[in-house]
Amino acid sequence: MRKYERLIEKILSGKADQNIKFNELINLLINLGFEQRIKGSHHIFYQKDITEIINIQALGDKAKAYQVKQVRNIIVNYQLELRNK
Repeated sequence: MRKYERLIEKILSGKADQNIKFNELINLLINLGFEQRIKGSHHIFYQKDITEIINIQALGDKAKAYQVKQVRNIIVNYQLELRNK
């Protein structure tokens, strides 16, 4: 679980948005309690008590920087924590 804690710290710092691996971001969102639906290249994440829907796509093996920023805003606004610490 420490891996995801470090990833959250990296995302919250805002200094490495363009260097977050796509698969790591997907696994983090799942560990934050989001459900995933895949439609083509779009990975759509949603959670019952969160009004925003997260829609991410890969840019090579990385997540797009603006999508990492969206994830950061949701983590902060909803004070999300990992499910299995």
